[in-house]
Amino acid sequence: MPATLEYNLNQLLRDGSSQLLTQLQHGIEKEGLRVTPSGQLAQTEHPKGLGSALTHSEITTDYSEALLEFITPVFQDNREMLNHLSDLHRFSYEMLNDELIWCASMPCHINDESEIPIAYYGTSNVGQLKHIYRIGLQHRYGKMMQTIAGIHYNFSLPEQLWPAYQRICNNQHSMQHFRSASYFRMIRNFRRFSWLLLYLFGASPALSGSFMGTQNHRLDTLTEDTLYQPWATSLRMSDLGYSNKVQSSLNICFNQLSSYTHSLQSAIRTPHPDYEKLGVKVKGQYQQLNSNILQIENEYYSDIRPKRVTESGEKPIHALLSRGVQYIEVRNTDINPLLPIGMDEQQCHFLDAFLVTCLLCNDAELSDAECRMINDNNHRVVTRGRQPGLTLMTPDQGEVERATLGLSILDQIARTADVLDEANQTQHYRQAVERQRDKVKEPELTPSAEVLQALRASGASYQQWVTSLSQQHKQTLLATPLQPELKAGLISEAQASLLEQASIEASDTVSFDQFLDQYNQA
Repeated sequence: MPATLEYNLNQLLRDGSSQLLTQLQHGIEKEGLRVTPSGQLAQTEHPKGLGSALTHSEITTDYSEALLEFITPVFQDNREMLNHLSDLHRFSYEMLNDELIWCASMPCHINDESEIPIAYYGTSNVGQLKHIYRIGLQHRYGKMMQTIAGIHYNFSLPEQLWPAYQRICNNQHSMQHFRSASYFRMIRNFRRFSWLLLYLFGASPALSGSFMGTQNHRLDTLTEDTLYQPWATSLRMSDLGYSNKVQSSLNICFNQLSSYTHSLQSAIRTPHPDYEKLGVKVKGQYQQLNSNILQIENEYYSDIRPKRVTESGEKPIHALLSRGVQYIEVRNTDINPLLPIGMDEQQCHFLDAFLVTCLLCNDAELSDAECRMINDNNHRVVTRGRQPGLTLMTPDQGEVERATLGLSILDQIARTADVLDEANQTQHYRQAVERQRDKVKEPELTPSAEVLQALRASGASYQQWVTSLSQQHKQTLLATPLQPELKAGLISEAQASLLEQASIEASDTVSFDQFLDQYNQA
């Protein structure tokens, strides 16, 4: 890794292309449960004041009707992006009456899955498609998983950088092919090093006992109704959260766009016996979109995805195949309950340096053996990442102590950070890397350790502690009022989105049965 990274950075510096690194593009998608003032899951519909969850570009719902999702526009400046995310929270709070936005990834106390409302998007064909997809998720994975929240970090390089980088790589392919291949290079290296992100930013070492229900588990009891693992970093990313036995058998290949789309399409088109037994439409009611391993592409729970903005009615996989990768979506980021909006600017700066490093280093493809090693390393880190003496596997050195391996990776990211700081005339990136170096050396500085420490110090249950923090964050956010013009714009967009949903519902010309059949055949 070091030689390739150093060469590419030096070449970018030599021809002046490193200045284009000031134009990195970012966006955030952040989820958050709506809960009552006492921390119970909200049973109310998506507030009309927030507009239509089907058509609003910045405020929607994820799997549950109670799971808000905020989507920022694309920004070059991380601070502006986070400020906008804060504004979306403020605006939502003005429309939520007394409800709170749950400030943690793992959900509030939920007595029974029947309390979890599935997101509803109206009567249009596309709205029904989104709703029935979620009914399918209920049958396949259970509704409790639909209440887990996270942060997705969308990232891309400026278009002007690609010709310079293609010259450095001495690549003769079309620009579209080169760009897609480069993003897959970034994805492969992200997967190699993603355990480090789980260690540095994992913030879900504990959860409400109700999440496990009557399932057998190996969690310890911290207080009444609070389960945890003493060295865990991100139980959200463990097999308690986004995991499924059927999906674990999938062999989705991240080496190239063609292999990725082929393996994903195969899963979308291959029936699964258990889902066939469930049936698609039973007694006039849809149970799922189809009986295949995956109903749609987005059902595959990877920690990173290649993405392309879709056109109206276009499937994501077709957009990728026809026009290539446009950006990547990092999906393994927990909500930090200690922060008002779940993440901060320093984390964004580190993610930028991390992702640019992943682009510029090792171009080797992933073997099946290395993929198994990656999965094992991630499992070790999410369940016992802060454990003294923990070792991780490497392809060439065998087992290596976590801190040794982490510091080695940070040394490379620091080199990228220096180039980013020089281009932006800041010290933000190097400072962000040094902060992470401290965490690698001292595990008690990690968010997961801080969460457990604060939980213990409070003497409260997970439910009580997160409810109290959510109330505090609401007060903090509302202490800074929305700018009148921004508020007016968000009100206008909410109203326009409701009209757009009504227009879509009025314009359907085929039955849903026909619509779904055409969708599944596409």
